Amino acid sequence: MENKEFSKQLELRTKKFAISIIKLSASIPNTPEGKVLKYQLTKAGTSVGANYREANRARSKADFTNKIRISEGEASETVYWLEILSELNWLDAQLLLLIITEAVELLAIFTSISKKLKL
Repeated sequence: MENKEFSKQLELRTKKFAISIIKLSASIPNTPEGKVLKYQLTKAGTSVGANYREANRARSKADFTNKIRISEGEASETVYWLEILSELNWLDAQLLLLIITEAVELLAIFTSISKKLKL
């Protein structure tokens, strides 16, 4: 797959991921603690794709690198919040596992891209 096609597919994938995060967040209990988790998860989970889209429209290599690293960091933070939710047992475990799996895969992709940029 060439770079343009890969970029397009990853943009779509991160958008679908953001939508799944928003839907999952809607099912978090509306307690004070739940509101904090909902906010943090939604903010991090939707930022992955938003920053990747910005990276693809970067003005320079440095700007691209910065946005990719932000996407990587947001993916890592999303995995963290999903792990917290998993350990709380508030949500459907199977659904959560699917979303965690996707978050970990996205983190691996952005980590790989970031490492290649260091070369």
